[in-house]
Amino acid sequence: MNQIRGRFQKDAAETVINYTSSLPFDWRLYHFDIRGSIVHARMLAKQNLISTSEAQALEEGLKKVEVEISEGRFVLKPELEDIHMAIEQRLGEMVGVVAGKLHTARSRNDQVALDTRLFTRDAIRQIQTDIRKLQFSLIKQATTNINTLLPGYTHLQPAQPVLLAHHLLAYFEMFERDYARFEDAYQRADVMPLGSGALAGAAYDLDREFVANELEFAHISQNSLDAVSDRDFVIEYLSCASQCMMHISRLAEELVLWSSAEFAFVEMDDSYATPSSIMPQKKNPDVAELGRGKTGRIYGHLMGMLTAMKGLPLSYNRDLQEDKEALFDAHDTLSASLNVFSEMLLTLSFKPQNMARALAQGFILATDVADYLVKKGLSFREAHAITGRLVTKTISKSKTLESLTLAEYQEFSPLFGDDILQISAIRSVASKDVLGGTAYQQVTKQLEKAHKIIS
Repeated sequence: MNQIRGRFQKDAAETVINYTSSLPFDWRLYHFDIRGSIVHARMLAKQNLISTSEAQALEEGLKKVEVEISEGRFVLKPELEDIHMAIEQRLGEMVGVVAGKLHTARSRNDQVALDTRLFTRDAIRQIQTDIRKLQFSLIKQATTNINTLLPGYTHLQPAQPVLLAHHLLAYFEMFERDYARFEDAYQRADVMPLGSGALAGAAYDLDREFVANELEFAHISQNSLDAVSDRDFVIEYLSCASQCMMHISRLAEELVLWSSAEFAFVEMDDSYATPSSIMPQKKNPDVAELGRGKTGRIYGHLMGMLTAMKGLPLSYNRDLQEDKEALFDAHDTLSASLNVFSEMLLTLSFKPQNMARALAQGFILATDVADYLVKKGLSFREAHAITGRLVTKTISKSKTLESLTLAEYQEFSPLFGDDILQISAIRSVASKDVLGGTAYQQVTKQLEKAHKIIS
């Protein structure tokens, strides 16, 4: 199809073409652009704006263009600016002048808004599938390690004993919130903008409901100015992705710590670690470190998009072209991170014996001693103070709480009886038999619930 020269009498400078072209990245929208165009052509025929035969020719031509692109035979020409013009130009070469009718009652403004929403909806569903895969890996390891105890930490200091399964299921809960956030974001992306034209709507008798139904949109945009300039759904996707990557980063940080010689709670599988280029003894947790590092990359996309949008007047502005690289890269990065962490988790070798040694450090049963006194009638503040003094004295003797005699306990309170000598990490965990607690019975229930969620 020959380009029809209108207002402009000069071609764009080569530097302008290179600067403004979005083809290097927005070609990824081709499937959605063609899908939307086919439905648009059908609607135009339904409303007698083009003939049925013209709509059929457009649909057949668009499908051929899609095959060319998917098979890598499509030549992207930078001077055509974006994937929308590239498809229209190739369509004209295939079906002739009728291709020019496809743009009836449509602007590239509402066209790209449609394509981006279609992409975002699919991206959300893909990420939700990836999240479920990671949650499955967490459940698998939690089930395998249901009887393994380790220190729970606050301020990175040993605090109280917990089940490893309980610890892993904490991440299940984080990713479940991510899943729900993406589900909520889907509702905002699920709005059909086509028919908004460049900014004011279309001067044709359109059936927007038909287009929405064909493209399986739950809602139709209510304001044309907003519809062509709204990128809230992209920002919301990036926000959800940022929070999900933050959770990946927290998990990564613990794996980095736990795989260090100082902790030695876990060993990374060789296939998910790397050697040092100079130190032959090293096994570096590079996959986890990269997950931690890539989090900042997605944060950057979110801040970049918020900044691009903050000063835009209504309605469409070319600044909005900046949404796609951020959206595409954030999606690719998040999906890759979720998948590699899902695989890596299944290969982890936990070290219960090292966790058990760590339980013997840091007076991790001190809270249980205080709780013991509370159950004997003391206020918690009194019990807390007595236990603090007991710990101080025990440290001075280079002993542990478990090694103290009854007489040593009774130096601090006559409420201590023989049963204080039975305190242990196992009993400590068992005592937290409250909804959400780390007791075996509670964690088992949470595992059952988690299985149901992902099934």
